[in-house]
Amino acid sequence: MAYFTQQLINAITLGAIYGLIAIGYTMVYGIIGMINFAHGEVFMIGAFISLIGFMICSLLGISSAPVAILLVLLIAMAFSAVYGWAIERTAYRPLRGSFRLAPLISAIGVSIALQNYVQLVQGARPKPGGQVVSGGFTLFSADGFDVRVSWLQIIIVVVTVALMGGFTWVIARTSLGRRQRACEQDMKMAALLGVDVDRTISLTFVLGAALAAVAGMLFLMYYGVIDFFIGFLAGIKAFTAAVLGGIGSLPGAMLGGLLIGLIEVFWAAYFSSEYKDVAAFAILVLVLIFRPTGLLGKPEIEKV
Repeated sequence: MAYFTQQLINAITLGAIYGLIAIGYTMVYGIIGMINFAHGEVFMIGAFISLIGFMICSLLGISSAPVAILLVLLIAMAFSAVYGWAIERTAYRPLRGSFRLAPLISAIGVSIALQNYVQLVQGARPKPGGQVVSGGFTLFSADGFDVRVSWLQIIIVVVTVALMGGFTWVIARTSLGRRQRACEQDMKMAALLGVDVDRTISLTFVLGAALAAVAGMLFLMYYGVIDFFIGFLAGIKAFTAAVLGGIGSLPGAMLGGLLIGLIEVFWAAYFSSEYKDVAAFAILVLVLIFRPTGLLGKPEIEKV
């Protein structure tokens, strides 16, 4: 029971990171119906910006962990938001009226370009990030096994829940959320009614990129090492989480992220870590066979 509880805590932490990345996928898809395959690379860039930010804080003598985390978080979100806006403006907007495969090909090209760009600038070797937050407490002990929760795990879960609640409120209660929902239902009609569709889509990319930066910083703090390739693997898993939960649904993206985290951690704990990705994708296939729209997704009704 103690071992199971420890793995459950680890799975929730990993699932929270996947969920944050998956929200960016599902926000973009919900409005323009396109999978932004460069989103994983924005997450990777956010992690590298966070690493540089922590190094600058260390050089400036900022020893307070909360202050350093807050400053790095704001810097990473700002820079990643600029990347998200630039990607939408240069790679996706010119192709919005083209055939459906054109933006997909462009997204894959942007993903490969960002990977190689970071590899050239930062190098191919893994970059250690050090330990920013340490310590924790023991929940209970059983049969000589201590179940521990680190402060960093608590921070990751609290930040994820807070951001999930905040974005849900933005979409449900603010004018930006109303514009996003209008574009999701009928982009042409929304434009005829005065909604600036281009601006709404750009802001959606900006918000998704900022969320990816938060996930990148949390990933760096949790694992302590990053490289130029983490965006591809994490992006594929987060996309899987978005599809599993129901692409286009924010709660579905978070639920899918938690499920992917649970599958990976428990499979590695009780079976073989080499086949944890196989298990995750096999369960995704089984879910989609019986529920093609995902766990919380709704079938699209095409009006004639």
